[in-house]
Amino acid sequence: QVQLVESGGGLVQPGGSLRLSCAASGFTFSRYAMRWYRQAPGKERELVAAISNTDRSTNYAASVKGRFTISRDNPRNTVYLQMNSLKPEDTAVYYCNAIRFTPGADYWGQGTQVTVSS
Repeated sequence: QVQLVESGGGLVQPGGSLRLSCAASGFTFSRYAMRWYRQAPGKERELVAAISNTDRSTNYAASVKGRFTISRDNPRNTVYLQMNSLKPEDTAVYYCNAIRFTPGADYWGQGTQVTVSS
């Protein structure tokens, strides 16, 4: 049974930090690229950060570049999103995604709420 379980969300003041974790099970984690998406109320889901399963190269949305860092720990089947200098506009539900292109497979977590407010 495939599972992606996010944790680490919560309420934080502007300028604060959070670290999200996503624990994977039920598939070969090291063969999947991992991504974090977010969806704010009334907005479309957007890609925040991605990390390759081959060379661990990373990509970030322009809005979070320099503030967020994605990383992965293959032995622990876990991907992380370190979020620093948080802004109110970072408020959203954050989702973990595992994706493989050949053959195709795509898994999602249930999401974790991040609220940035004073």
